[in-house]
Amino acid sequence: MNLRVLVVRLDNDGDVLLTGPALRAVAAEAGYVALLCGPRGQAAAELLPGIDEILCFRAPWIDPEPEPVEPAAVETLVEELRRRELDQAIVMTSFHQSALPSALVIRLASVRIVAAISEDYPGSLLDVRHRVPDDIHEVERGLSLVATLGYRLPADDDGRLAVLRDEEASAPEGPYVVLHPGASVPARAPSSQWSSEAVSALTAAGRRVVVTGGADERELTAQVAGIDAVDLGGQTTFAELASVLAQADCVVVGNTGPAHLAAAVGTPIVSLYAPVIPSVRWRPWRVPHILLGDQEAPCRSSRERNCPVKGHPCLDGISAEEVVRAVDSLSPLRKDVAA
Repeated sequence: MNLRVLVVRLDNDGDVLLTGPALRAVAAEAGYVALLCGPRGQAAAELLPGIDEILCFRAPWIDPEPEPVEPAAVETLVEELRRRELDQAIVMTSFHQSALPSALVIRLASVRIVAAISEDYPGSLLDVRHRVPDDIHEVERGLSLVATLGYRLPADDDGRLAVLRDEEASAPEGPYVVLHPGASVPARAPSSQWSSEAVSALTAAGRRVVVTGGADERELTAQVAGIDAVDLGGQTTFAELASVLAQADCVVVGNTGPAHLAAAVGTPIVSLYAPVIPSVRWRPWRVPHILLGDQEAPCRSSRERNCPVKGHPCLDGISAEEVVRAVDSLSPLRKDVAA
């Protein structure tokens, strides 16, 4: 097929990474694939294989800190899409998001075929209204949607997450474990005190620990790293973080973008998983991992951005010894390192 296809995924880096297998399925057949993403997902989009062009738009119907709807900005997006003479558009969403605002914009751009998962009545906005079970992984959700238009992964593609790697990007020397203490949603991250104790426990167990974080998390990573760990907070781009994670023996991280980036480079994950969203949908995809955290906590499936339970027990209740055991299980300590 020599079709010109738009894939839409307007939220965060981790969500964009989980769209990767579906994008590759489309790219295997289409003549041109554009990805429309939001600014919170652009860094991940730039690492995905199979994309011919990236368009960026901050959608007020998706962004967690939405700006007012600006008609001029929407009109500009419509014109940008129309100018590309697209044959198909596939709107990717999570179960709690509506695809219909995006579908309306795309329809105004005269795209012939628009497909999305939608429980809401779409009127004439969708040509393909797909439905899926609630409890399937985000990757499976995306692959299921593109399959409605005939797109499937090639036989030699195992469906794992994947990113384009910068082989010249630097990473710390020697064996190490990464601990990433932050998350874009506070409820999905342990407290800084808990993370500091985890660093101390891992160090006492013979591990070299590297602490990572974004530019706005420098204070957090400095506190967590202390004198025991290497602090890389704010010192890596998303692409450089991929190299740091790829060289790690294991990554200890909450349910956030770097967890999916670690999965994309094949590094085992100790997942500190707060159950505010179901693990069946967002747990690490097709990479060795151990899920820690009380999945039956009162916050279960609440989608809360800030923990509603005093003391954040679902994550801060995990013992440092549990983390050490999980890391050892996924990546046994090398004798030459322990010595």
